[in-house]
Amino acid sequence: METKEWYLEYEIQNDRPGLLGEISSLLGMLSINITTINGVENSRRGMLLRSEFDENIIRLKTILQMMETIKVTKVRKPKLKDKMAVRHGKYIHTDVDDRKTFRFVRDELGLLVDFMAELFKQNDHKLIGIRGMPRVGKTESVVAASVCANKRWLFVSSTMLKQTVRSKLIEGEYNVDTIYIMDGIVSTRRANEKHWQLVREIMQLPAVKVVEHPDIFVQTTEYTLDDFDYFIELRSHEEEEITYETLEKQQFSEESGFSMFDF
Repeated sequence: METKEWYLEYEIQNDRPGLLGEISSLLGMLSINITTINGVENSRRGMLLRSEFDENIIRLKTILQMMETIKVTKVRKPKLKDKMAVRHGKYIHTDVDDRKTFRFVRDELGLLVDFMAELFKQNDHKLIGIRGMPRVGKTESVVAASVCANKRWLFVSSTMLKQTVRSKLIEGEYNVDTIYIMDGIVSTRRANEKHWQLVREIMQLPAVKVVEHPDIFVQTTEYTLDDFDYFIELRSHEEEEITYETLEKQQFSEESGFSMFDF
């Protein structure tokens, strides 16, 4: 019989000696295996479990809810953010009003790269927007995640080295295993119609597309924010405000840094 994966999270109310051993023994009696365990911020502990029988997970939840030393907070099929929480020992924070927006600070680049790599490994269409001020690590994180996911990456428009725009792709660059990276400000402010024809072709591919500054990207295109599957916000610190007026001025302060690639 196929085993199923579950995520268990509980908050410790009384951290007395032997508590984890008692819970581990209970899991053993119910034939539930622990695959990963870690603390996930404050006094919470998360576990990835495997069991052949859903009934055993229901029994486990019922018994744990009767224990006064812990408070069960989650028992569910694991989401990607659950796996990241156990792997890294901290939560990925989401926007309260928009559950497809995930927030990171610069100190969490390792967590961000791992999170994006897992998204990149899923071989299907994804449109990901990433927001952040200059030099916070947006592009570098996307490239690092591509490497971790064993995927190629391709800059359709970028300011990584100098401001560049692609108008064509050469043979072999149309590939569903490629991560296509676009800079929304560069494409919107500097591109010609040939570039936008290329963007439309790429958007139709069943591949991952990452758009930096998605809010600018959608201002003068037929695409909307509803077309995006995920938004990632990266800040130097939690209180930093992402302001596009300042960002655009910095982006195009040096005209000599711009070149048009037409392959």
